[in-house]
Amino acid sequence: MATKTNKSEKYIPRLKELYKEKFAAELKKDLKLGNINEVPKLEKIIVSSGVGKKREDKRFTETVENTLQKITGQATTSRLAKKSIATFKIRKGMGAPVGYLTTLRNDKMYEFVDRLINIALPHVRDFHGVSRNSFDKQGNYSLGLKEQTVFPEITFEDSAVLHGLEITFIIKNGSKEGSLKLLEKFGMPFEKEGK
Repeated sequence: MATKTNKSEKYIPRLKELYKEKFAAELKKDLKLGNINEVPKLEKIIVSSGVGKKREDKRFTETVENTLQKITGQATTSRLAKKSIATFKIRKGMGAPVGYLTTLRNDKMYEFVDRLINIALPHVRDFHGVSRNSFDKQGNYSLGLKEQTVFPEITFEDSAVLHGLEITFIIKNGSKEGSLKLLEKFGMPFEKEGK
């Protein structure tokens, strides 16, 4: 998924190289922008998973934490409740984490996007493309997966406890149109319009 440069023997992620050499110029032209610095650019990716009502189940929370670490190749951060919710018996700042997340930047971010688009999403059951309606006003894109098992890093033991993932693409200079075009350049399989 990465290419080796001749001089330094350093690996550059395939999508990062394509963005610099090809996609940025194409996006500048497509979006009729005056400056290359106005082109939408992937800034970071946040991969998170909530534990919900199972926050007291140690096996479940450990599986969620380990899964995120395996998928992203980075340590996770636990998140405590920001506000009290009586229905879920959660108090603000309560001891047990309500979720885990990790933030990917630079090379790891581009490697993750490549694996997500070309390996993980094709393994989603009954897949018809990702929604075009998950952009916010700033052009950031959120994608939810029902199961973590679509990633090849997940072993049979890890798949015994199923949980979902939330993947958020933070896009600099983004807008709904610009961010959509950027993700399409990366190969994101959006569902056909009119569905």
